[in-house]
This record gives sequence, C-alpha cells and structure tokens, in this order.
Amino acid sequence: MKGIQILLIDDDVRISRMLRLSLEANGYSILEAANGEQGLQQIASKHLDLIILDLNLPDMHGLEVLRRAREFSKVPAIVLSVLTGDEEKIALLDAGADDYLTKPFAMGELLARIRVALRRNSVPGDSVLTVGHVSVDLLRRVVNSRGKEVHLTPTEYQLFVLLGRHAGRVLSHQQIIREIWGESAGNESGALRVHINQLRQKLEVNPSQPVLIRTEPGVGYRIADPDS
Repeated sequence: MKGIQILLIDDDVRISRMLRLSLEANGYSILEAANGEQGLQQIASKHLDLIILDLNLPDMHGLEVLRRAREFSKVPAIVLSVLTGDEEKIALLDAGADDYLTKPFAMGELLARIRVALRRNSVPGDSVLTVGHVSVDLLRRVVNSRGKEVHLTPTEYQLFVLLGRHAGRVLSHQQIIREIWGESAGNESGALRVHINQLRQKLEVNPSQPVLIRTEPGVGYRIADPDS
C-alpha cells in the first residue's frame, strides 16, 4: 500500500474530507480536485494509481471526465453516484469505469473495491488464472473446478477467461459481446445468457444460486472477487 496515490474528484467539501480522512487512515496518499478540469489536469500530470470520481461536478458531468481521461490514461477509476438507471451504469462501464458504487455506501465496501482495482491493475500476466475454486491453465487451456478438470466449449472458455481477468468488475452485456463475438456482432444477448447458464452448470456448486458468476440486473455480469 505504501506510495499508492489516489485522486479524489468531488466538489462536495464534506464528502471529500470524509473520504480523504478515511483513505489516509488506511495508508493511501490522497490528491483532490474540485471539478472536472482540475481532475483531468492532475490525471495528465501526476503519477496516479487510482481515480475516485463523483459524477455530479460543477463544470462537466463525470462521464465526460471519464471519456476524456481514457483518451490518454488507463488508471483505474471507481465512480461514486446515485445511479438510478441501467443505461447510466452501462454508459459508465463503456466509457472506461472499472467499477461504481451507489450512494450511500459503506466505507468498508469502497476499501474492498479499491483493493480489487489496485490488485487487478498491478498483477502481471500469468499462465494460471485462479478465481475462487476455479483455476485455468492459460497455456494448456485446461480448466479445473474443485480439483477436477472441466470441459468448456471454446466460447465458454473465452467468456470465463474474460470475466476472470476482470474479477470484481462488472462487464456490460455489450462489452462482453464485443470481446467474444467482435465489433460487428449483432444482438447476441440471448446467446450470452445461454453461455452464462452453461458456465454456471459446469462451475457453480449450486447453479440455481450462483455465487461465482454474478448477474448485475439490466447491466451485465461480474465474477465475484473475495475482497469485494
């Protein structure tokens, strides 16, 4: 955790102070910006490990900040907002948000999401992907669940690896469809649901009550992370 620098972009002085004190108490170094332009300037000029972004800023919407930041930065971003609709959540994910939290939220949940985002961003490429009780040998394309080899179809394999590499992060339906079926794919949402159900049948302890592959209603899917 030493040396980890987080940029907090929020114009609410009271909330910013509360977050800064809590995060500093947990060992993080905090920079602050009170509007979108200040935030973009700091993203461009500072070495950052994470961005925490509020959507309601005085000079521009947080979604615009995110889109502009993604033109030159891949620093993980967690969005804080009173999210009310699926379309807004999907737009955030498509614009490059790594995660979002709906206000009000518990500080412990934010800290867990921060750990997930930082770990995902710092782990180098590895030949074995491990998510919960499932491990994938990426070189041999062998999948094991609870110590037993499991056969996945090529599409199921691609889907699980995609979700597993982003464990703890929601991927929207369209993000997944583009990655698996390509940019020119049509409406593959039905096929996606079928493949998700097949993965649950093969990998979940109780497929009717999945704990590994979670549905984010109206938005997409998330592979559960132990810290989230």
